[in-house]
Amino acid sequence: MITDRPGLALAYSGQIANARIKKALATNGLKPGHGHVLLLLSDEGATSQQALGESLGVDPSVLVAVLNDLERDGLAERRRDPADRRRHIVEISAHGTKLVADIHSAISTVEAELFADLDAAELTTLQGLLARVKASTDDETCAEQ
Repeated sequence: MITDRPGLALAYSGQIANARIKKALATNGLKPGHGHVLLLLSDEGATSQQALGESLGVDPSVLVAVLNDLERDGLAERRRDPADRRRHIVEISAHGTKLVADIHSAISTVEAELFADLDAAELTTLQGLLARVKASTDDETCAEQ
């Protein structure tokens, strides 16, 4: 039975959560990778493109493609670092910042549905347990997002 296998239960639940979040982000014209970058830029502020890639754990070519899309849509901006012309600084735009509020709202709606049967203490316990699951952004599946 799947409930006897925590890895399978987590994988199945993760697929459901992933599909719902993808759908929620798509209503704002975003893919998960785009949403992840915008949320990170919103939280961290302007950062170097290299540091952003390291935080996300994605290949630089994947990050460049995401940033190209975000720049094209006016959601983020890249500029040369005046102190080191070889570095690019990435910053969320005003339009991107406004969209982050919609992203948070969409994800909150999904989470409310997913965790409707959990009380606040159970949700806190779940967050703590998930934080301890041994997963890495080096996993190939993370780079695909």
